[in-house]
Amino acid sequence: MYDDKFLPKLSQNLLEILEDNEFYDVTIEVGNDPYVKIFRSHMVILNYRSPYLRRILSTNANKKNDDGILVHIKLPNIFPGIFQMILRYIYGGRLSLEEYDTSDIIKILIAANELSLQELITHLQSFLIENKKNWMEKNFNLIYKTSFENDSFLKLQNFCTELISNEPEKIFNSIDFISLSEKSLISLIQHDNLQMNVIQIWEHVLKWGIAQNPGLSSDPSSYSKDDFNTLKNTLQQFIPFIKFFNLNHKEFLNIVYPYKKIIPKDLRENLIKHFIDRSETMITTKEISSKSIDSRIITFQHTELISKWIDRLENTDEMKNLYEFKLIFRGTRDGFSASKFHEICDYKSHTISIIKVKDSNEILGGYNPIIWKSDNSYGTTKDSFIFSFKNKENVEENVLSRVKDERYATYNYPNYGPVFGSGELNLFIRVFKGKSRGSVREPIYYESIREIDSFCVEEFEVFQIMKD
Repeated sequence: MYDDKFLPKLSQNLLEILEDNEFYDVTIEVGNDPYVKIFRSHMVILNYRSPYLRRILSTNANKKNDDGILVHIKLPNIFPGIFQMILRYIYGGRLSLEEYDTSDIIKILIAANELSLQELITHLQSFLIENKKNWMEKNFNLIYKTSFENDSFLKLQNFCTELISNEPEKIFNSIDFISLSEKSLISLIQHDNLQMNVIQIWEHVLKWGIAQNPGLSSDPSSYSKDDFNTLKNTLQQFIPFIKFFNLNHKEFLNIVYPYKKIIPKDLRENLIKHFIDRSETMITTKEISSKSIDSRIITFQHTELISKWIDRLENTDEMKNLYEFKLIFRGTRDGFSASKFHEICDYKSHTISIIKVKDSNEILGGYNPIIWKSDNSYGTTKDSFIFSFKNKENVEENVLSRVKDERYATYNYPNYGPVFGSGELNLFIRVFKGKSRGSVREPIYYESIREIDSFCVEEFEVFQIMKD
């Protein structure tokens, strides 16, 4: 059994070696003019602490300079102050992050990546996510750009992906949103998990484009021909990624049409024709499309009621939003396995999971507004719910249960399908003796929606919910 009580003293002695000017055999020139500083160091320590510096040292170890110092290394991409912090970590294993600004921690992370300090890279990412979440949300541009420029920053990449999926408004309302690069913003609006209406995306793109041209007004009615051309040139790369045809006619008329001169002529004419035709047949089209749903379990009446539940309305309240139910998983098509569920549904947010209980008319289901994962973690949200329809032919015969403790709304277990709470609803578990099974357990974080028991699954479907 090892006793680590001597490690603090060892760390202190190594830091004293760093400060000693007598026995160094390496000099490190850090930074660029006019901010350059020379550090004295020791080959044996650098060799074993940094794979990057080891490679440099291995090619220079036998070269001796006139002043007797074996190696001179240049690190122009690192700030001297940042390198001094890292050098103390290399020697003494010490880095008190509470002392530094968050922007400096980002610089330390980038420098640690250049020096291949994997242990430090992992620690810094965890520290930022656990302690600096609000700062990163407000400075999303910097975090997004930094994380996806470096393959080593997987934790920060996951942080960005989850924020895009669950809380995109925080990104578009961040203080540095208008400083996003064109490439970064295009990447964001193309993201598969971005849960934001087309009109919201368009409004944010307009905001960004106007901000790139300080002389432009936010009122297009005051624009000259040159003003429209300026905005058109700024936003021309974004236009192909805006799904204008998915707008309703009021959104197009009120928010897009005033900027029609920045839209290419062919697209503009097609849009105008589309919305004229659509407005003429709007009632018929609405009736047909809204009552069509690609499901073998639920009907349009079920989607109406579930849409109300998503908006926290009572069953008798007037409809607020009729959501589109986009089928992404079907058991009889994709396979009744947990691995297939996670392959298709992980990192998809705003999902409704629906199950048809075998040899009955009973339907069970649950709504998860956040993403599914496979990391054995609980999902936190106050907006999830589970439900049952005793008889699929009668939507009025239903039981709804909203989560009681948002910390345990869902459970991301890789060997199960979607799990709500502590198992108050396991929509399906696995194929057992040729049958897919699910279960309802003792209620803890939700109220009970049916008798506590296991059941066989006839069909299982997952829908991603989007505004119609």
